[in-house]
Amino acid sequence: METAFFLMAQYGQPVIPVDRLVKDYFSHLTLRSFLRKVDEGNLPIPLVRMEDSQKASKGVHINDLAKYLDDQRAKGLRTFNQMYS
Repeated sequence: METAFFLMAQYGQPVIPVDRLVKDYFSHLTLRSFLRKVDEGNLPIPLVRMEDSQKASKGVHINDLAKYLDDQRAKGLRTFNQMYS
């Protein structure tokens, strides 16, 4: 929950526009490749559409991003502990 708190402080809104998310956390990807990875299931972050339209803007809820970041941290810690334990 701590991660979500910091994300709320950073963004000040519960849903982060996907273009801003890519710029801040996935700068190694283009917006198009980020969306493709999500659609293919290679990036486990649920997208939120603001409307039921295909052209509606997309975003990511801060709780979903917080979970993803916490999961990535846990993976990193497991790898670190395997190497140095």
